[in-house]
Amino acid sequence: MKNKKVYISLTADNLHHGHIKLINEAKKYGDITVGLLTDRAVATHKKLPILNFEQRKLILQNISGIKEVVAQNEWDDSVEIRKLKPDFVIHGDDWLTGKESVIRKNVIEELKKFDGKLIEIPYTKGISSEAISNRNKKVGISTDQRIRTLKRSIKNKDLTRIIETHSPISALIAENAVAKVNDREIYYDGFWSSSLTDASLIGKPDIEVVDISKRLENINNIFEVTSKPLIMDIDTGGKIEHLNLNIKTIERLGISAVIMEDKTGLKKNSLLTDTTNQLQESVEIFSEKIKTIKSNQQNQDFMVIARIESFILGNGLEDALMRAEAYLNAGSDGIMIHSKKKNPNEIFEFSKQFKKNFNDVPLVCVPSTYSSIKENELIDNGINVVIYANHLFRAAYPAMVETANSILKNGRSKEVEDKLTSIKEMMDLIPGTN
Repeated sequence: MKNKKVYISLTADNLHHGHIKLINEAKKYGDITVGLLTDRAVATHKKLPILNFEQRKLILQNISGIKEVVAQNEWDDSVEIRKLKPDFVIHGDDWLTGKESVIRKNVIEELKKFDGKLIEIPYTKGISSEAISNRNKKVGISTDQRIRTLKRSIKNKDLTRIIETHSPISALIAENAVAKVNDREIYYDGFWSSSLTDASLIGKPDIEVVDISKRLENINNIFEVTSKPLIMDIDTGGKIEHLNLNIKTIERLGISAVIMEDKTGLKKNSLLTDTTNQLQESVEIFSEKIKTIKSNQQNQDFMVIARIESFILGNGLEDALMRAEAYLNAGSDGIMIHSKKKNPNEIFEFSKQFKKNFNDVPLVCVPSTYSSIKENELIDNGINVVIYANHLFRAAYPAMVETANSILKNGRSKEVEDKLTSIKEMMDLIPGTN
């Protein structure tokens, strides 16, 4: 059977003895070709792998018995099997039931076409890549690894989901949030540090009044208990003379990206009805701010994203497109286009025109005012990153108001107990409690 071709499919993010058992069994039947799931293929169904495709490929290429490692671009093994037509497919028997059983059926049907054979071996119990990943998360994540994860997510996912976290507890909630949609696991890919929520949290107006060191202290506390990347809202960036120092501190902490808006003067929230006294920065000065950030960054994966306020301030599409091109020429790694309209039409029109010339540049939106739009519509219209910019903070506010008023009204807390998280559930969320 020396010349027989054997196919196994692996993610290989956390190799363990179960994988080695599978490989050793496959050796018995011929030359092994590993279909290694690409980062994009993994990200469509679960979390982005810790190691990138090339790193995982290098590891597998140095395991005895593996003749070839090919990219498996689809979650379904049968797609690659159709191309390669192996004599044998070796797989653990853990896909007999559950969502993977559909893939198993597809593989069997494909093998029938060329007399290929499926060999299933007993699944190694007590170990899984997911369990290893969860243990690794408890150990922590390196600064460089956290920084580069955002860029990898943008590259390998149709849409990168970012949600506002204003505290370590809100970040833990976001870190552990998961939804199962059409047999896929959907996660948030990262956090957003909002100047609005950081200011509101301490009862201050959103006018760049909160010192950056205070905000970085909060982010550091978030990083102590989480592993996902974070994008920081740095408002206008402040004085150019301070940017070089601030960016070094921001990057050293492990923040993956900053978003800087092209306004000047006393910064006010863009979603206010009255924008009379809000001014847009000159292209030249804002471009110089971008250049300052890029010249002072140390990690090549760190990103600066230029936030364009042309629609907010009534300056229109042509101004927005002109600014986008200028900011990219200055070194910006992405563009955030902002709007306060109830529908996304001007955002989508910008994207349509922008992507004609800059299809590979990440485009970010914040659908706070056009919240009815679905994520698949964002994807269809060229959006790469969506930021849910203040939702966890806004969700907490009415709950706190209702609880405070109810206790006053009833002279006790019993009436709100069924709406509260149990103390045990809250403690279970916090690492190291048990």
